[in-house]
Amino acid sequence: MPLSPLRRLVLASPLLTSAQVAHSQSPLPLAIVLNSRDANVSLIDQKSFSEVARVEVGKEPHHLYPKPDGRTLIVANAISNDLHFLDPSTGRVQQRIRNIDDPYQIGFSPDNRWFVSVCLRLDRVDLYRYEGGLLVASRRVPLAKAPSHVWFSADSRFAFVTLQESDEVAAIDLQSQDVAWRMKVGRQPAGIIVTPDDRRLMVGIMGEDYVEIIDWRARRSVARIPTGKGAHNFRGLGDGRFVYVSNRVANTISKIDMGSLQVVQSIAVAGGPDCMEVTDDRRLMWVTARFARQVAVVDLEAGRVARTIPVGRSPHGVFLLNRAALL
Repeated sequence: MPLSPLRRLVLASPLLTSAQVAHSQSPLPLAIVLNSRDANVSLIDQKSFSEVARVEVGKEPHHLYPKPDGRTLIVANAISNDLHFLDPSTGRVQQRIRNIDDPYQIGFSPDNRWFVSVCLRLDRVDLYRYEGGLLVASRRVPLAKAPSHVWFSADSRFAFVTLQESDEVAAIDLQSQDVAWRMKVGRQPAGIIVTPDDRRLMVGIMGEDYVEIIDWRARRSVARIPTGKGAHNFRGLGDGRFVYVSNRVANTISKIDMGSLQVVQSIAVAGGPDCMEVTDDRRLMWVTARFARQVAVVDLEAGRVARTIPVGRSPHGVFLLNRAALL
């Protein structure tokens, strides 16, 4: 059904801990981590690897995504039904949009014309036009059951969404704003990406132990890559060749060659590794340990955890301004 257009955004007051959000003396920007069960965000100094402040946001912040201008980071709060806009260099709250239903995972299409909010508990995907820096609600697309993660085709025509409880992948045609197709995959699909050549979908099959490879134009599964139990989310190295998948139950991260579709490395990361972020020099990976109240910093050359940093409960999304390309 159609949605009413959103009104102009209203500035919100920043809600900080006593530590405040003073600029770090480090030349590196902050690392930003969402603490889903604590309704706040940890700000971490990348030089000292220590938390410097926490910022209060809405209930159950799970995922985050930068605006196209790179000057704002959007935090999606699934239970309080709102978005918080943060300055990614300081962590200060810039704006808040209320009455955004169940924003679980979010993302902009490559052409920056569409903002997509995946509503996991409401079994739908909400589409917004991005016009003049504002989000204008366009359509609610029902998608049972438990839509989870989203990625886009290179031409911004399709949004691909995993459905965790119906064991499917769906494609939404952003031109018609209708579901173009659905297909069965393995049990509890979670993370999803499109390979850099735009030929294949890679889907983390969380209920099992592999990544499923789909020729999305032919709508058929072409391969399975065994990685580890709880294959969950993806992060590219940023070189167009390698991608990492977090195996949340196995407590490992697998490095996959997207050309050969082979695992070339496995890295042990305790505590239920979930979301990942890679520094722009491709030397370090920051990993949220969902069940351990910590973030692990992985030395990618050595293939091991170099240090861990305590954060809040159930850390989920993570973001660095000094990030490598997504794939």
